[in-house]
Amino acid sequence: MAATPLHPEALKAMLLYFESRFGNPQSLHSAGQEASEAVAQARQKVAALIKANESEILFTSSGSETNNFAIKGLALANKNRGTHLVLSAIEHQSVLNSAKNLEKFGFRTTLAPVDQTGLVNPEDVQKSLTKETVLVSVMLANSEVGTIEPISEIAKVCRSQNILFHTDAVAAVGNIPVDAERLGVDALSLAGDQFYGPKGSAALYLKKGTRILPFIDGGIQEGGRRAGTENVAGIVGLGEAAEIAAKEMDSRLKKSMALRDKLLEALPQKIEYTILTGHREKRLPHHASFCVEFIEGEAMLLNLDMKGIAASSGSACTSRALKASHVLLAMGLDHATAQGSLVFSFLEENTPEDIDYLLEVFPPIVERLRQMSPLYTQYLEEKKR
Repeated sequence: MAATPLHPEALKAMLLYFESRFGNPQSLHSAGQEASEAVAQARQKVAALIKANESEILFTSSGSETNNFAIKGLALANKNRGTHLVLSAIEHQSVLNSAKNLEKFGFRTTLAPVDQTGLVNPEDVQKSLTKETVLVSVMLANSEVGTIEPISEIAKVCRSQNILFHTDAVAAVGNIPVDAERLGVDALSLAGDQFYGPKGSAALYLKKGTRILPFIDGGIQEGGRRAGTENVAGIVGLGEAAEIAAKEMDSRLKKSMALRDKLLEALPQKIEYTILTGHREKRLPHHASFCVEFIEGEAMLLNLDMKGIAASSGSACTSRALKASHVLLAMGLDHATAQGSLVFSFLEENTPEDIDYLLEVFPPIVERLRQMSPLYTQYLEEKKR
């Protein structure tokens, strides 16, 4: 999911820090202390959402920054323990590219495979480990196909060999219950724009006692591990959204799962040659994803947008690249099929009638695009033979 709208209560809380409460949290005067207290309260709220201690929360600016912070910071801080990383083949580009960047510093990476539903097998992670492995990173849930990974089981594998474990939980936190301690991870990434918080607000959970190198040098903010004047308004909005998400988790889950299941069941029946991507049951409650054969995702997105329906095709960080998703390719889909990927995510304002509308207007779009598709024409000709 690319982003959620900002919750009205989060906006209301943020406005104070745009308009009148402008103090620097590091200043000793009353305005600074007021801002410092606001940051502290937000830290408590974010920690509560993932059942962590407030001292284990470091504020950042985005999920991508947080992943960079975790992968580079943990690997370099613990380089004396080894220079081998293990990632799943479907990680976000911010994780994959961070690992690639570390190759300049002598690290090497192994990609653990996934099955056709996008699930990582803990045994495959186990097989990928070596005496030089210092860090493993497997996402909690994949934003392209919705699959929720067996993080607790993978964490046990890592703990048994004293290997650090990070999970990119950006797509999961605020949408499903997350307990960092029960998961058994050493680090976890989250971002506010995935659960009705502001863009530019995110955080890294870092288990107490875990060594990490500072991501930005130059100041004492975030315990000396991320310098720079705090984005007080963004942090306050993140905290407010986290508190609301914790309170409304059950009701959101119930509503979004009903919409998801309706679409997962109905769309393949309405449109022939449509493939469900991701795991049918072990998936995010607000997420439905498909590949529509013989046509490209971008054409479908533009036509849906003209009907007032916003969808995506792959990760928001790669959907403009006009190339097949590495996630879908890792799951065994061919390039042509992967080009037809579609992702639908549901917001609080969505209703069953919205699903009905999609099911009404989408089939004619697909039919029209297929009539212009040389792949579809070729398929029909081969079918006649």
